[in-house]
Amino acid sequence: MNLLQKIDTNNLPRHLAIIMDGNGRWAKQQGFLRAFGHESGTKSVKIIIETCARLGIESLTLYAFSTENWNRPKLEVDTLMKILIKSLKKELVTLQNNDIKLNTIGNLEKMPKSAQKELLDVIEKTKTNTKMTLTLALSYGSREEIINAVKNISDKVKNNIISIDTIDDSIINEHLYTQNLPDVDLLIRTSGEHRISNFLLWQIAYAELYFTDVLWPDFKEDDLYEAIISYQKRERRFGKTSEQIK
Repeated sequence: MNLLQKIDTNNLPRHLAIIMDGNGRWAKQQGFLRAFGHESGTKSVKIIIETCARLGIESLTLYAFSTENWNRPKLEVDTLMKILIKSLKKELVTLQNNDIKLNTIGNLEKMPKSAQKELLDVIEKTKTNTKMTLTLALSYGSREEIINAVKNISDKVKNNIISIDTIDDSIINEHLYTQNLPDVDLLIRTSGEHRISNFLLWQIAYAELYFTDVLWPDFKEDDLYEAIISYQKRERRFGKTSEQIK
């Protein structure tokens, strides 16, 4: 039995999030510049997107560029932006053929105008697709997201739009970038690091975490299947006892 046959298609994570880590280390191991690792990583992105769509996963969120990544050397940042633009142009056909809607979260105002334009163009062209929502976290930081939510809610309380007594999980969710997405069920991080790195801190409150030593450019279908199989073996109790959920 291959790995795909071991997956229970009735117990898939509704929302899968991935921290795609290890491009630079992969390139170094191959004797290449970091840019080559980022370029090679786009092949894994395509494979994982198509695999998730085939499996029937509803939402896939990829951590593509964090707020902290702006602190990297300018040449690397510029290269990442060029790769992003190239990938968006190239993969529009993939998104359309697989009925995938593109979404984005993060502070896009910091992105180069050319990247913003290409991103918004693909979002517009795929907005009626319904099979899966692909969200790219770009110039994204969860703390910044939460701070912005607190500011917006506070402003509404100040202006008597909402009452402080009505603030609950749903109100906070409505003010996050991910307001139209379900909470994360499974979070995968590649490359052997065991950190969340300021990614979807609110949304992963009850997510199952899966860490693998595989570097992102080497992460392929079977690696994804292994993560999902691990997820399906776990008992998700959400604070309850085993007896309560049976």
